[in-house]
Amino acid sequence: MHKDKIIFTSYLSELLDGYVKEQRAVGYKYSKSASLLRRLDGYLEKNPLTERRLPKELVLSWTAKKPNETDSNRNGRISIVRGFAKYMVRLGYEAYIYPPAAVTIARYSYVPHIFTEGEMRNIFVSSDNYPVSEISPHRHLVLQLLMRMLYGCGLRISEALNLKRGDVDLENGILFIRNAKFGKERLVPMAETLKERCLQYSLEVHKSDTADNYFFPSPCGGHYKEGTIYKLFRELLWKAGISHSGKGPRLHDLRHTYSVHCLKSWVVKGKDLTQLLPYLSTYLGHVDLRGTQHYLRLTAELYPSITASVEKHFSSLIPEVEP
Repeated sequence: MHKDKIIFTSYLSELLDGYVKEQRAVGYKYSKSASLLRRLDGYLEKNPLTERRLPKELVLSWTAKKPNETDSNRNGRISIVRGFAKYMVRLGYEAYIYPPAAVTIARYSYVPHIFTEGEMRNIFVSSDNYPVSEISPHRHLVLQLLMRMLYGCGLRISEALNLKRGDVDLENGILFIRNAKFGKERLVPMAETLKERCLQYSLEVHKSDTADNYFFPSPCGGHYKEGTIYKLFRELLWKAGISHSGKGPRLHDLRHTYSVHCLKSWVVKGKDLTQLLPYLSTYLGHVDLRGTQHYLRLTAELYPSITASVEKHFSSLIPEVEP
């Protein structure tokens, strides 16, 4: 049984369950999307029909924008019900497919906070001076290494927290990222300094663990939760003198910062981005170059002094952005 098993109970329960199983079978984790489908399932229970179909009026009613709901959240609901409707039609059932052009989903609507090199130093200093906890004796060590790994390797927080001891090659300094976004796997080489920190950390934290134990173990068993690390990250930002609001900076911005700083370094050194961009895309685990190209635009915006160089040699790589 899948660890994120969700039970559907409406008149379309079997179809909903089949759709989730199909998505997971082709490699998607489908956890958040399955939760959205469970909300749809609850709505269907309140509006039961006598036959298996998904009428237009019901779809439009469920996808109507709610008070104080963001466009992003609503678009997510529209996308999930559109995919499910297509699945029903493919199986021969009657279902209304929400028009794809009716709502435009902005892939990069959020503007990430790109930390300066000075801000990153302050974050590292804050993590290095984080107080020792009797309840969680390794917490300060986890924070020190985790912050450097997120920035130094451009990892997603889920990728770092899901690392097992066996996924961290301490001899060669390589991370094995399993079951990442879109079900992808990849090898991530570390800098020599980060490898040495991993070695020292492992000597202090993993004294009798096996390869199946999590690399960043929680005192409660398993690994640290993303929400817990995010709360600790906010403390680090405060100690580092970096303002924080409900919209950021986010933990994921460390990944954005790594990418922009990497591109900035390449441009300053006169490297050929047309050759290096695919390497960065693979290193980050992107499914295509679009996500990586987004960092080119951010780099040019944040560092105007190198904009001319970027546009002169690599203008075709920078995506146009509608105002």
